Amino acid sequence: MAKRKKNVAKKAWVGIVGMGYVGLPLAREFCAGGAKVLGFDVLSDRVNKLNQGISPIKHVPHKQMKDMVKTGRFRATDHMAELSKVDAILICVPTPLTPNREPDMQYVEQTCRTIARYLRKGQLVVLESTTYPGTTRDLMLPILETSGLKAGRDFYLAFSPEREDPGNKHFQTCTIPKVVGGYNKASLEKALEIYGIAIKQLIPVSSCEVAESAKILENMYRCVNIAMVNELKMLFERMGIDVWEVIQAASTKPFGFQAFYPGPGLGGHCIPIDPFYLTWKARQYHMPTRFIELAGEINIQMPRVVVQSTLKALSDRKKSLHGAKVLVLGLAYKKDIDDIRESPSIEIIELLKENGAKVDYNDPYIPSTHKQREHDLKMKSKPLSAQMLKKYDVVLISTDHSDYDYKWIVKNAKLVVDTRNATAKVKTGRNKIVKA
Repeated sequence: MAKRKKNVAKKAWVGIVGMGYVGLPLAREFCAGGAKVLGFDVLSDRVNKLNQGISPIKHVPHKQMKDMVKTGRFRATDHMAELSKVDAILICVPTPLTPNREPDMQYVEQTCRTIARYLRKGQLVVLESTTYPGTTRDLMLPILETSGLKAGRDFYLAFSPEREDPGNKHFQTCTIPKVVGGYNKASLEKALEIYGIAIKQLIPVSSCEVAESAKILENMYRCVNIAMVNELKMLFERMGIDVWEVIQAASTKPFGFQAFYPGPGLGGHCIPIDPFYLTWKARQYHMPTRFIELAGEINIQMPRVVVQSTLKALSDRKKSLHGAKVLVLGLAYKKDIDDIRESPSIEIIELLKENGAKVDYNDPYIPSTHKQREHDLKMKSKPLSAQMLKKYDVVLISTDHSDYDYKWIVKNAKLVVDTRNATAKVKTGRNKIVKA
């Protein structure tokens, strides 16, 4: 294991491509470590706001952003020619899926083509975006070498997967151990030197492929186990057993068990997507990946399960989902963050509308929705009040934000569909609550 070093910090100039949920926290840590950071983004409006000290994400507060700019350690730009100025180029761009659930590598490819135009000798290029094993060597390297420079000789190449966990109060970017795999020994040493400025503990591995595979394994582990409890939730519901109580009881075992929890579906940029990168790669080796595919099937159907539970809850009260007024609480993919990437709440809202429901949402961290690759809800968060809650036929808890007073919500709502066990401690009004 390699530990954080700051001996090169004062001289280092780090370029980070993509100023979002991965790139911006990383920029903060490099600035804190003493390096200068040049943040690249194709969105001019975001670049302008960053240079004014305005952060686009909740877990990099405006004050931290202002301090980064004020000290002169951070500057954002949309002029890609400036890539030639930096010592290291860290790529933090999206790696989504196509409509056929295959890897969509257009952002990585476009970024590499741009870098190749400005690449100079001695620079380090690292991909942080989660991807399939072989991406760095088979996809990135040939594009970067169109510059006329050779990887491992003229420039350094590595893969180091992001491990961001927005909303986690126990870890931040600099304290999460970072896996680093290099194209060759020299590339690994250079990557460790650069990341040592910002990260306290580095985990060097033997190749880019090992680092790529480690990130897939991390997310696959969560995906499969979440799918298992989602399936058990549906089974136990039919058996009249509370899955949450079952998990709580099983968690008392001091060894051999780790708790995973059911929910309305998987969200975030990693767990819903990454397993399908591996299934796609596995097909090239004529290898079926049944666990991965089954887990994906179960997790993908969860928003529909939630809508069916809502339909049944209304039907049991002699109401129809068609024409019903529904308030969805929480748009973010998990509690206490402002990130809606792959959030199951988005699909739940769309499915409710398809079934004729009149849908609003409230989220204290997301005042309005923005256009996504596959969705554009064009909605604004509705303010909460007792009078307002009483107007809805059902309140659907999709994200269990800590800001919500669930006792007050149950008291004033006609019906509550709870997908997160957020109302577990509410004692009065239990007849209004339906677990989904």
